[in-house]
Amino acid sequence: MTPKTLQKIGGLSAIFEALIYIVAFIIYGGVLVYPSENDTAIEKLEFLSENLLVLSVLNFVSLVLFGILLAILVLSIYQRLKKQDSILPKLATIFGIIWVSLVIASGMIANIGLHAVTEIGVNDPEKAMVIWSSVNIITEGLGGGNEIVGGIWVLILSFAGLKTQCFPKTLNYLGLLVGLAGVLTIYPLDLFTEIFGLSQIIWFLWIGIFMIRTASTFTKTHNMS
Repeated sequence: MTPKTLQKIGGLSAIFEALIYIVAFIIYGGVLVYPSENDTAIEKLEFLSENLLVLSVLNFVSLVLFGILLAILVLSIYQRLKKQDSILPKLATIFGIIWVSLVIASGMIANIGLHAVTEIGVNDPEKAMVIWSSVNIITEGLGGGNEIVGGIWVLILSFAGLKTQCFPKTLNYLGLLVGLAGVLTIYPLDLFTEIFGLSQIIWFLWIGIFMIRTASTFTKTHNMS
């Protein structure tokens, strides 16, 4: 794969990730009506069973597919930054790879747990919901409930971008905001998670469009060096 092709694919991956975020926000926040904590185990189980296919697809798209696209983006951004005399690109890539692993693992566990819970719930709804609670704790801990690793990745990339000028300065400043919001999700407050998600949509779209538009210019510079 040529550097130009990888840059374009990486840019497209970033744009698709932004679209995945948007779709997930719409469906999770506005379409699906989740049972309240006061609802019974049977009512919660009925919701999971009735929406099994939708939830499975959402988990795959918003976590597993997102992680696959993220891996491509991490590689393509590293390609842009790796020739710079700095440890930051390598450090950022390490956190990017870790984030990819956590996101994909979270999606796989969520889907396996979802199917197991709906099967167990046929005979024992109470036990099924206890298991579902454990599955949620694990998936949230891996990345669904905090975005620390992703925040560190964007934060380091933005510092590297400011130092190397490989990306627009304003984009790097936005990245600092995104990264800081991600790191602050260590505190269990929905506000930081929402800021991270919404600001990263803009970041993904911006960096994706920039990488596609500058793929040819980057290739010439890359070949000259």
